[in-house]
Amino acid sequence: MRVLVAGATGYIGSRLVPRLVAAGHTVRCLARDPGKLRDQPWAGEVEVVRGDVLDRESLDPAMAEVDVVHYLVHSLTSRGFAETDRRAATTVAAAAADAGVGRVVYLGGLHPPVTAGLSDHLASRTEVGRIFLDGPVPAVVLQAGVVIGSGSASFEMLRYLTERLPVSVTPRWVHTRTQPIAIRDVLAHLVAATSLPGEPNRTFDIGGPDVLTYADMMRGYARVAGLPRRVIVPVPLLTPWLSAQWVNLVTPVPRSLAVPLIESLEHEAVCTEDDLRDLLPEPVDPTPYERAVELALARMRDGEVESHWSAASPAGAPSDSLPSDPSWSGGSVRVDQRTVHCAVPPERLWRVVEGIGGQNGWYSFPLAWAVRGWADRLAGGVGLRRGRRDPARLHLGEALDWWRVEAIERGRLLRLRAEMKVPGSAWLELTVTPDGDGSLYGQRAVFVPRGLTGQLYWWMLWPFHGVIFGGMARNIVRTALR
Repeated sequence: MRVLVAGATGYIGSRLVPRLVAAGHTVRCLARDPGKLRDQPWAGEVEVVRGDVLDRESLDPAMAEVDVVHYLVHSLTSRGFAETDRRAATTVAAAAADAGVGRVVYLGGLHPPVTAGLSDHLASRTEVGRIFLDGPVPAVVLQAGVVIGSGSASFEMLRYLTERLPVSVTPRWVHTRTQPIAIRDVLAHLVAATSLPGEPNRTFDIGGPDVLTYADMMRGYARVAGLPRRVIVPVPLLTPWLSAQWVNLVTPVPRSLAVPLIESLEHEAVCTEDDLRDLLPEPVDPTPYERAVELALARMRDGEVESHWSAASPAGAPSDSLPSDPSWSGGSVRVDQRTVHCAVPPERLWRVVEGIGGQNGWYSFPLAWAVRGWADRLAGGVGLRRGRRDPARLHLGEALDWWRVEAIERGRLLRLRAEMKVPGSAWLELTVTPDGDGSLYGQRAVFVPRGLTGQLYWWMLWPFHGVIFGGMARNIVRTALR
């Protein structure tokens, strides 16, 4: 079949694409920035088209001659996400109908049969599913609960809370029943839904074989990870909002994502039917919860995390180009620029540049970076805890601590765009060029201040630039020389 995947740059989508290819389907990926799929190992096996689920004109050519659309898009962390998702789903449903698409497959959230009082997140996911079911194209809406897999936001939250807190003071939602599902099973169901016989137009609940509370999941994780038994002390007065502040500090999951995830955990998420199993030619054998944890941890130990929750850019926030002069940007641009000669071949220096961040750090004044990261977390930002997916190789569009890789020309240029809380826009650009028998390291920190606050922010930090940016340039070169 000819399949269009909307959301191919996201956590689920980037894992689904190669499995659809392996199943014999012809795959086309829709992306606002096709360059973000350039480094995917399967990029040469699919067609990538530029498009946006909110832009009807871009959807018409993308859906031409397509049999099935996999819709894996949601704008959870953006303001007004419910309205954005509603418009996007309506636009996609209409475009699919006009293009003669035979089926839409959507992954929604598992929720109680009575939908009144659902969290904003679950209510929006349910509404999107209903838009597709009420539309002119038959839809298969899969409803899943907590996804257990390396790199998923739900799993990262569970992992850090369990590993870092031997004693947890917990709110009432840790005792709500849920039916976690392994990422491998989610993907298997999505692939199977592509060629499901007939024209079903309905929801299907999917889940693992275990019905657990979040407390059970924490204890199960501890057993698999070889940790001592976790002590969980319930405190009913903790609200989801207060819980999210704690998650924001203890885990890499930022407050903007933790709030909707935790609010959703207040609702029981247990399958009420298993009808899909009877319709599949080869039923998916559900993975037990502790086996799913074991597989996720093994992937992480082996450095084989296929995708990460942080890889998706905030919806509606396309990358800006790096500003180079004040007249273009419409305001003042502050720049700290440095170059250092390095007596090693360019490829050796580049290895250090591409390995920056994560466990390797930022090569200058670690305490200052740590303090700024904590301050960002307290302000609801991403902080430094997102780390990096691969210790040696970066990919366009992925997260790197509080940065996002905006441009990478391997061996020559790395440009990072800041996603921390800052009164303006900031970039860090690192370059490597041949220089005689060695190479030249270039470093440019660019800040476009927003209003008086932005100006004050830049000048308040200006005395530290020599230590932070100068130290970074010197230490990167020293590391390459070792």
